[in-house]
Amino acid sequence: MNWSYQIGVILVIYKFYKPGIVKFLLNAWPPFWGAGIKIHTISSDFRQVTMKLKLRWWNKNANRTQYGGSIFSMTDPVYALMLMGILGEEYFVWDKEADINFIKPGTSELYADFIISQDVLNGILNDTAGGDKTFPEFLVHVKDNTGQIVATVRRVLYIRKKPKYREAQDV
Repeated sequence: MNWSYQIGVILVIYKFYKPGIVKFLLNAWPPFWGAGIKIHTISSDFRQVTMKLKLRWWNKNANRTQYGGSIFSMTDPVYALMLMGILGEEYFVWDKEADINFIKPGTSELYADFIISQDVLNGILNDTAGGDKTFPEFLVHVKDNTGQIVATVRRVLYIRKKPKYREAQDV
């Protein structure tokens, strides 16, 4: 089971799924903290997140640049957690697949901005209104401290209303 889903379930169950709490918990989560991953901001409506990946001696690869696994990990739970905050407990939101394209070595701290537009949200709501599942794709650019793209990460999510919230199907 995906760890972001587990954290989300716990927080939704206890009705504490708020941006400040999610930010605190993820910044204190050992895999993020240890890798140098930090959430800087989560907007109050979960529509925008900014993150940073520090360059530390223990997260450098053999070429003395950012370890690719840390770059990929930085993007792992973000869109799923954002949509869990936006859509609430009526929906299943899971990471389904992802891939990364390394453009250039990361030789500094790295940054990523995650945004969910109203158009994307409307598409998700329309696609799932009748109980169907949808697989929205998101692309995030990981940039260095000069703003140059170091990597692009494509993430595909699985989103569907939970059975008790789906419309009754015609017999």
